[in-house]
Amino acid sequence: MFHYGNQNLFPVCEPDFSKNVNIPIELYESVKGDYFIGYADNLSLGNGTNAWARLYNPQHSGVNLHVNVWTVTDISDSPFRAQFWFNASPPGRFTESALVTPSNTAIRPIPRPQIQLQQASDVTKEPYGGVKAFVRRGEPGTTLVETENGKLIFPPGGSFLVFLSITNHIPASGRIAFGWWEESISCPCMN
Repeated sequence: MFHYGNQNLFPVCEPDFSKNVNIPIELYESVKGDYFIGYADNLSLGNGTNAWARLYNPQHSGVNLHVNVWTVTDISDSPFRAQFWFNASPPGRFTESALVTPSNTAIRPIPRPQIQLQQASDVTKEPYGGVKAFVRRGEPGTTLVETENGKLIFPPGGSFLVFLSITNHIPASGRIAFGWWEESISCPCMN
């Protein structure tokens, strides 16, 4: 751009504000208000029983669930096994965890998740249907953690379930935590 004054041409420098910024997908989803964290606490198992927690995407949620991170922690006094099931039906009676929050609390109104964090303790059967996708083993007092980067994707009606069992009959307790984001489904044919 040039400035015309006194018949002389003087270039005017304007700053160039165009730039590329790379941010993690988790931050991007959080800024939009679509990232949530939560956990199932005080899960009890042992004496021949198991426990589980799952992220359940209700049939008419209108979103796809992207699992970003999971942790299994505070299993006490016994080696344990964590099974990870896709779209399985869990055993026992469950409750919905109230320990869920959006990661971005600056948005008003505060975003509410469509995904439900469900949990059950002291169940005697295993999940059925779906797919047992992978299994991890842990020692007492250890934390299992994995970042999935949103690559585990579940449509309405789907779920990601973590099923805990221990190798002996000593009573145990534990906690399962998740981080996920919800992607609106824009194509009505995907409902």
